[in-house]
Amino acid sequence: MELLKPIQIGNLSLQSKVVMAPMTRGFANDSGIIHPDTINYYKKRALNGVGMIITEGIAISPEAKGTVGIPGLYTKHQAEAWRDVTKEVHKAGGVIIAQLWHVGRLSHSYFTGGIQPIAPSAIQANGLTHKVNIPYEMPKPMTKADIQKVINDFAIAAQNAINAGFDGVEIHAAHGYLIDQFHSFWTNFRKDQYGKNKFLFLEQILHAVGSTIGMEKVIARFSEHKDDLPLFVWENPEEKMKEIMEVFYNTRVQIIHPSAQQYTKPLTNHFSTLHALVRKYWDKTAIGVGELTPEIAEEAIGRKEIQLAAFGRSLLANPDLVQRIEYSKPLKTYEPKSHLLHLI
Repeated sequence: MELLKPIQIGNLSLQSKVVMAPMTRGFANDSGIIHPDTINYYKKRALNGVGMIITEGIAISPEAKGTVGIPGLYTKHQAEAWRDVTKEVHKAGGVIIAQLWHVGRLSHSYFTGGIQPIAPSAIQANGLTHKVNIPYEMPKPMTKADIQKVINDFAIAAQNAINAGFDGVEIHAAHGYLIDQFHSFWTNFRKDQYGKNKFLFLEQILHAVGSTIGMEKVIARFSEHKDDLPLFVWENPEEKMKEIMEVFYNTRVQIIHPSAQQYTKPLTNHFSTLHALVRKYWDKTAIGVGELTPEIAEEAIGRKEIQLAAFGRSLLANPDLVQRIEYSKPLKTYEPKSHLLHLI
């Protein structure tokens, strides 16, 4: 299968086109330092042939966290703990990317040591926080100083990631988290430059991170869907896609990670799927994701819609996913109670 063959993307040599999707696991202590068992958790996937591992979301600052147990890359001790992970993944033949994350208004002072959540505008999210199930708080609208601090925090965390041995970083600009909150009229009521150009914040973060570690080491993730706004859809997907791609071309991003809930499902207001529409305007590397099966991934790679295929729950249930695909062995079914709560 093409899916299982090696590929060279820029400076990254991948042993297969299979990617471990970023999945929030919450295996860090209150100081954001990962549990030692995390080493074997990621190493096992690399040993079994996963080409690229993208970590769970890593907080870029204490106030970036949206639930308990979130790892960080904003202190020396946090970076040192990650160094053991990256070393073992490399020994196993894998490539590992740190996903950098700030949840914005989808946080709570309970997680941040009393710090009020921040957002583009003072619009409170509906629903309850992850795990501890408390109502979201009213966020503080970000000042220009707040915006610059977050941009700097992303750049510092990216440098810490490289110092810890990561092969690159993924900027999480999807799913209704802080960067994505700037992109929507539902969450961004600003009248300044960040309201008039809703992708300016993302563009400045990408420039800052790229200038710090090199743009060849940066992946950008985006999505239509928002975790806290189930009814949200793009009114004009074609125009929205043009806007987003312009940001990526302007900043010279080489790899993007469009996130769909279901890879094969067309966008609400368009006849194309998310990834098919991406390919219309994007001529560089794209990672596919969204309840992929090996068969769907193989077909998408074959028609050059994507170059890499990310698997989530199936890789939680099957650390040897690549081997099972290669030898036509049945895949174990994902079981939340056993696969979500343990480092296996």
